[in-house]
Amino acid sequence: MRMRPTLSWTPTEALPPGTTDPQPVVDALRGGGVLVLSGAGISTESGIPDYRGEGGSLNRHTPMTYEEFTTSARARRRYWARSHLGWRTFGSARPNAGHRAVAAFARHGLVSGVITQNVDGLHQAAGSEDVVELHGSLGQVVCLSCGAFSPRRDLARRLARANVGFAPVAAAINPDGDADLTDEQVGDFQVVSCAVCGGILKPDVVFFGESVPPQRVEHCRELVAEAASLLVLGSSLTVMSGLRFVRQAARAGRPVVIVNQDPTRGDRLATTRVALPLGRTLTAVADRLGVRVADGEVTPG
Repeated sequence: MRMRPTLSWTPTEALPPGTTDPQPVVDALRGGGVLVLSGAGISTESGIPDYRGEGGSLNRHTPMTYEEFTTSARARRRYWARSHLGWRTFGSARPNAGHRAVAAFARHGLVSGVITQNVDGLHQAAGSEDVVELHGSLGQVVCLSCGAFSPRRDLARRLARANVGFAPVAAAINPDGDADLTDEQVGDFQVVSCAVCGGILKPDVVFFGESVPPQRVEHCRELVAEAASLLVLGSSLTVMSGLRFVRQAARAGRPVVIVNQDPTRGDRLATTRVALPLGRTLTAVADRLGVRVADGEVTPG
């Protein structure tokens, strides 16, 4: 649901090696003023798959484009059928240790804010307050005609009433909440319209081929400019929407620390990349900083 990137880099290109020592993350956070930029990798431990990396959904799944969604009623039927089914899993996902650690660091005064490329709302569910959802949120729906917003849970109830008995078995659930269904499984799924004006409903997210709102980008640029350092968590930085902030921080001489098991497009701009799993790493970092990450909640130690 992000803009499809034009690549000048491939994961096989020679890049600086990562470290398996989480100390660079500790050092960055100890100084405070850290801005977090998170990607799909932070949510994989919550059962939400990644787009890229080993087993990434882009290997088998092409996300909906803005043009296709807005011009084709058939495409909207397919999207909402798949998304309605996916929401049952996606909407029940819970924050993992990585999300809870980020919230704890913020409450401890170490993190100044979060920019997330994810649309799952898990940072907020973990207790983070200053979160910018760069690509929007699946938890909200917008009407393309009148601009009215409504909660996704309300739409889910309306779709369930319009499609009693709709319960196909999906091959997989994707990071955008879209379930893999065949055309036969989609069948004659009934799409509902805006309850206010009868217009076309769209999830409040940035589809491929659609631009992030300029004011949101500018707000993120301001956050980067004010931060002491940038901590990238679970993003391959393949799309420019996130990479631009890494470039901005590097140009300004701000330290950039990346935690991602696989190489990223931003490795050459980073101070270091920690090649470890996020949940385990951030929990270890919290221990070193005296911030306790409990199961299901985070409190300062």
